[in-house]
Amino acid sequence: MSSSEQLLKKQNAILDTRTRKQATFWFMILGIIFIAANLRAPLTSVGPLVSIIRENVHISNTLAGLITTVPLIAFALLSPFIPKLGRRYGVERIILISLIVLTMGIAVRSLSGVVTLYVGTAVLGFAIAICNVLLPSLIKQEFPQQMGTMTGVYSVSMNLCGAIASGISVPLAVGAGLNWQGALGVWGILSVISILLWVPQLKAPAKPAAVASSAGNNHQINIWRSPLAWQVTLFMGIQSTIFYVLVAWLPEILKGQGISSSQSGWFLSILIIASLPFAFIVPVIAGRMPNQRLLVIITTILLLIGTLGLLYSSIHLFAFWVIILGIGVGFAFGLSMMFFGLRTQSAHQAAELSGMAQSIGYLLAAIGPALIGYLHDATHGWSVPLLMLVGASALLGMVGLGAARNQFVDSAKL
Repeated sequence: MSSSEQLLKKQNAILDTRTRKQATFWFMILGIIFIAANLRAPLTSVGPLVSIIRENVHISNTLAGLITTVPLIAFALLSPFIPKLGRRYGVERIILISLIVLTMGIAVRSLSGVVTLYVGTAVLGFAIAICNVLLPSLIKQEFPQQMGTMTGVYSVSMNLCGAIASGISVPLAVGAGLNWQGALGVWGILSVISILLWVPQLKAPAKPAAVASSAGNNHQINIWRSPLAWQVTLFMGIQSTIFYVLVAWLPEILKGQGISSSQSGWFLSILIIASLPFAFIVPVIAGRMPNQRLLVIITTILLLIGTLGLLYSSIHLFAFWVIILGIGVGFAFGLSMMFFGLRTQSAHQAAELSGMAQSIGYLLAAIGPALIGYLHDATHGWSVPLLMLVGASALLGMVGLGAARNQFVDSAKL
């Protein structure tokens, strides 16, 4: 073989390698987009179908609220251990396994029966928890120069698909004749597509992730004994509680006020869509302020006004109040994510605070949907549950004012 032929062969090999790397790169981007789309849709699709599910499997409103609560418990219990799995077996491999488990969970949940409903919900909750923890770390690992952009793409895909899922659940179940089983099971198609897009990532050697433990280390007493850390944790937990209560019960609340089943699902979509731009804008503004108390006050006012509007106003203004609530939810979510970085002085501290806040915060959030369902069963109306949301919004403001102080968790007075 001549030297020119050898050179041409080397150039072709280099081009083939570059082409494969570019293909893997774009498959990773598509994979992240589709995986993110799986992180909310299986949860937000349940709310509009609660009454149908309840009547079909003969459960109370309290048990119906547990359909949303079970995944939150899974998030809280599993999150501390996920970074260790990523470091030991590789993030890409663990994500693929979680997608397979997610598909199995969706399939089991869609079978007729109370037991399979809750078992499938728990399984998919564990799978979503894994992706919740590992995807942000993967983005930081693989896209260090485009982390903001990729995080934005990830967030939009997650929340937008969640909004669509809540809007089309009833049309799929009733209009398309799929019943609640088919309307929930259809999201297995999305998870299967995600698996196919993610398989190419395993052809490269597995790279253990440089993931800081999200568990929060008990020996780091300055975090766990810090009042500021507990205020951030409570802010995270209360805002999560408000969000998941709305995801689980807003369609039912609106139906109780005279909105049709199909329209109530779209109202939940409107709430989630209204929150999206503010979940992006608020962290940017918060990072430029010496403290975030003004943003906390605005958040509290928005949530209070929106909830009181649903409680006391005319049905014709419900769309406006839902949008106000959505903006408030976006403010609260953006602030809770930002507090992890603003109230700490190092990445290690931020990981500890994030782990503490998410573990305890999701446990608090898990109580919300079931408690609201119980209150509805006990009072046969939505006034008391809505007043509970008013109280939660006021409490969010109180702990938020403390979390918004311009201090760090290790320098705040114990």
